[in-house]
Amino acid sequence: MIGFFIALISGALMSIQGVFNTQVTKDSGIWVANAFVQFTALLVCLGAWFFTDRSSFGTLLKVEPKYMLLGGAIGAFITYTVIKSMDMLGPARAVMLIVVAQLLVAYVIELFGWFGVDKQPFEMRKVIGMVITIVGIITFKWK
Repeated sequence: MIGFFIALISGALMSIQGVFNTQVTKDSGIWVANAFVQFTALLVCLGAWFFTDRSSFGTLLKVEPKYMLLGGAIGAFITYTVIKSMDMLGPARAVMLIVVAQLLVAYVIELFGWFGVDKQPFEMRKVIGMVITIVGIITFKWK
């Protein structure tokens, strides 16, 4: 149950962050804003690390496969694409499309067992759920 609430908080924070970041780009540039976002995230993470576990950064050298370390670089492009989509579509539409893309990609990753994730069987109910979500987006966007 705690995981459920953490996911809800994550979704809410992502929406707020996207709006904030989009507003910052209006007075700076998208890459300046993105760099600031990543830098402040680094400071928060270092602070949390300092006050909590202080595990060695050397443990990162043990991560296999090494491409798993690209999460931060991917994060920079996530920030960029969230800012651009919110600016072009508005927060609600952008977030709906972002969530559908996340759902589709996550399901494909599970189906094929990519990136070390346990392979899951195909389930028609999940496909139906995604179709219903897409229909909901079309309905929401309809003018």
